Amino acid sequence: MYDLTKTIKEYLIAEDLPNVDISSIGTTSFQGPEGAFEVEVFDATEDYVNLLKTIFDFKAIKNLLARPDFSFCYDALHGVAGVYAKKIFIDELSADESSLLNCVPKEDFGGGHPDPNLTYAKELVARMGLSKAAPVSEPPEFGAAADGDADRNMILGKRFFVTPSDSVAIIAANAIGSIPYFNSGLKGVARSMPTSAALDVVAKNLNLKFFEVPTGWKFFGNLMDAGLCSVCGEESFGTGSDHIREKDGIWAVLAWLSILAHRNKNVSTDSKLVTVEDVVRQHWATYGRHFYTRYDYENVDADAAKELMAHLVNVQSSLPEVNKLIKQVRPDVADVEKADEFEYKDPVDGSISSHQGIRYLFQDGSRLVFRLSGTGSEGATIRLYIEQYQSDSTKIGTEAQDALAPLVKVALSLSKMQEFTGRSSPTVIT
Repeated sequence: MYDLTKTIKEYLIAEDLPNVDISSIGTTSFQGPEGAFEVEVFDATEDYVNLLKTIFDFKAIKNLLARPDFSFCYDALHGVAGVYAKKIFIDELSADESSLLNCVPKEDFGGGHPDPNLTYAKELVARMGLSKAAPVSEPPEFGAAADGDADRNMILGKRFFVTPSDSVAIIAANAIGSIPYFNSGLKGVARSMPTSAALDVVAKNLNLKFFEVPTGWKFFGNLMDAGLCSVCGEESFGTGSDHIREKDGIWAVLAWLSILAHRNKNVSTDSKLVTVEDVVRQHWATYGRHFYTRYDYENVDADAAKELMAHLVNVQSSLPEVNKLIKQVRPDVADVEKADEFEYKDPVDGSISSHQGIRYLFQDGSRLVFRLSGTGSEGATIRLYIEQYQSDSTKIGTEAQDALAPLVKVALSLSKMQEFTGRSSPTVIT
């Protein structure tokens, strides 16, 4: 693209073109050298809200928001979602304006980082009672955040975090009955390979078509275009459906509010509200719990990172040796039943995507996944995904850190992480 700019010899300018006020809705007519033409300025929220009204039961959600025992908070992190949030939550659903946080879009996002996670959505996290530094006495029942362009989302309950992997699984499990758009059924569901297998269990139980795809939304898009997938998601806080074949942060928030509205439809205000935490724990009791964490090792020496990945591939050649090593590290960890480099053949266009991550799949449904990205001069990032599946209902309430500790130790030992990278701890833990 840069080289092409150097070949431009001239470009044409329309002189004396009157200014168009893009802050006002309306049509302006002009007379040009080739005849009359018009410029129309329209409200982008209008079409979107009309679409959402064909997907969700706005009346049911409005009734939920009107309950005296229900409160919510939405943080746009000064991104574009703020404009849509006001239109939807205030104008359409009659929520109180105090429910909205950082909903004035700013070019610099108010000096913050518009990433909807526990690290960067600090104000929302504190308000929801999840900040040790700033405890609150009575957090809202429901909280959500969006990123800068509103396609990703984070869902929170009162003092409770919903992992993105659990979120897409719970939406899929509750879609029929809670969301009118899906009343005729789901065509199928899909997740990115590093995302936890919570959605797999739902698909198996509900007899749904299921797809595991490489990281990258284009793979979901192919499935949705072909009518094979209705709901999809990824561990990096992206959730979507075939209503626009894209990830859609506000859609995910309304999906959760729809589930809560449906669960509380016959619950009087004198009875206990069915909360976000209730929904999640009931899901775990039905489908099991996928304890999940991601370790990011950033700016690792590129050659060292490649050597680590090559080591992991070599180790896969002998599963008995792998399992012997695992038992030496943690005898209580299940055996690996399959180990591979993930490869995906697109069922729509037949394209093959190879070397998409190194996987160790355990007999009890647990997984270890290693992915490498960015191997340029600035160094590489190694991403380690650790997932412990627990189907025993008496153990699903275990603290995540405790449940994952054995697999964490196995992953670091198996990969020789410190030996190859010189790092004793990850840069970021999600």
